[in-house]
Amino acid sequence: MGTNMIIGLLGGLGLFIYGMKQMSEGLQKTAGKKLRHFLAAMTSKPIMGVGVGALVTSIIQSSSATTVMVVGFVNAGIMTLLQSVGVIMGANIGTTITAQLIAFKLGDYAFHAIAIGAFTYLFSKRKKFQYIGQVLLGFGLLFLGLETMGDTMEPLRDSQIFLDWMESFAQYPILGVLAGIVVTVAVQSSSASFGILLGLVTAGAINYEAAIPVLLGSNIGTTVTAILSAIGANLTAKRAAAAHFLFNVFGAGIIILFLYIVPDFSNGLETILLKMSSFFGQTGPSTERLLANTHTFFNVLNTLIWLPFTAFLVYLVKKIIPGEDTTLKHGTTFIDERMLSTPYVAIDQVKKEIIYMHGIAADMVCDSVKAFLEADGEVIKKVKRHEDIVNEVEEELLHFIQKIPQAQLNDVDIRTLDKYFAVVDDIESIADDANDITDLIEDRLEDKLKFSPDAQATIQEVYAIICNVLDKSAKLLETHDLEIATEILAAEEKLDEMQIQFRDENISRIKRSNKAACDPNSGILLLEILDDMEHISDQMADIAHSIMEIYQDQNLGKDDSDVKVV
Repeated sequence: MGTNMIIGLLGGLGLFIYGMKQMSEGLQKTAGKKLRHFLAAMTSKPIMGVGVGALVTSIIQSSSATTVMVVGFVNAGIMTLLQSVGVIMGANIGTTITAQLIAFKLGDYAFHAIAIGAFTYLFSKRKKFQYIGQVLLGFGLLFLGLETMGDTMEPLRDSQIFLDWMESFAQYPILGVLAGIVVTVAVQSSSASFGILLGLVTAGAINYEAAIPVLLGSNIGTTVTAILSAIGANLTAKRAAAAHFLFNVFGAGIIILFLYIVPDFSNGLETILLKMSSFFGQTGPSTERLLANTHTFFNVLNTLIWLPFTAFLVYLVKKIIPGEDTTLKHGTTFIDERMLSTPYVAIDQVKKEIIYMHGIAADMVCDSVKAFLEADGEVIKKVKRHEDIVNEVEEELLHFIQKIPQAQLNDVDIRTLDKYFAVVDDIESIADDANDITDLIEDRLEDKLKFSPDAQATIQEVYAIICNVLDKSAKLLETHDLEIATEILAAEEKLDEMQIQFRDENISRIKRSNKAACDPNSGILLLEILDDMEHISDQMADIAHSIMEIYQDQNLGKDDSDVKVV
């Protein structure tokens, strides 16, 4: 294999992988919302996971990306191990969609797709057309790369040494399996390794019988990405990666065993697939199409075999990787940098982390105000410890948001990330206010201050409204329901009015009472805690404004006309 051939092969592979990436990004921008909805629809039923895994993988064009995503979800506690196994099975089916696509001999139309796609992507003013253009551009580059690899490898069919090496894959299938594993691990994509295999088939350098073991090896090799992503993850995430590995190894192992012990198994398999192809209207399919059909057949059959035994597979990986997970006390819970390659999923991770962060801050507010009313100093350490956690979450979360590649997002999602920056800061400010209230608790305890029944009632009334608005704010972050945002703003205006009223009443109470009836220091402390609670309501109003601004121009153009506020 000469230098020119190596450069041509690597160049064609680069075009193929880059084209697949562009096509994937365009599809994600077009269907990103639906993708998130499907991911959110996970249930404990493995059959649902299979469907979702197959669909998501067919959209993002990579089973490795899906399984890495699954490992991240399991690590964050969003998905159970049982759910993850179903999705992994579906991902194996979904990746065959890519194989079926690239088995079409569309190299002659590659430049047509590139020309139309590039023109649409660069010059269209509508976002949706730009996304479609990006898909077409990636589509064309993918097939141009595939054709380049095929043309580059064509001289190999005249190399007896190379042909003998390929022939050894048919005689010793384990060699083909190892070759498939090595190539797939090297390029980090089973679709890319399939593209290389298809290039060899197109060039006439490898036949169907020798290609089968390589195909099986790529199925095993694609699990390495998930295994690597599980390093440093929690125990359940490691088990999810192990389940992916076992599922693919068992499936490939059965076929490999048949290749060794069943005479002419490859020929028999070819006959069966030819009959199946004719049943589906494919008369005399090409070797490329036959190979793609074989890929689909293997993965569907493996899923059908193992689907009834999903619980057993979970049991098996728990036996192989025993132990119990520990709950983390500090830092983020949901975000995972492995999700950055799929930004739409990363946004959902950010949303969940924000809700988690808001929950900590809300508990801090409720605990601190209640402790102030009861003059309870035991809560102070707890609130201050929680503030440290909120600060840690804020720092990690903002760094994560900055790393999300906005080039792959649509306008609404870009605005969402921009506003999430503000929301995170607002939540941190709420936690700061709760911590300030603990300082007031210390002042009250140190000076042994008491409050009149009217002052106590004032704090209770504001506290009740604040807790109610905190609940609404949490629900707003979860649902993005703009009606809730309006309710929060109305409550904030009401609290502003009450703040003025209570301030005037407190000052009047201090003026007309002697120190025994109303200690001025108590009055000052009352004003300070009312200020803190009013500031908390301001932060929640800012959160409401941020969520509303995400969707403020959704109806100004057709690009975001499909945005639905729920």
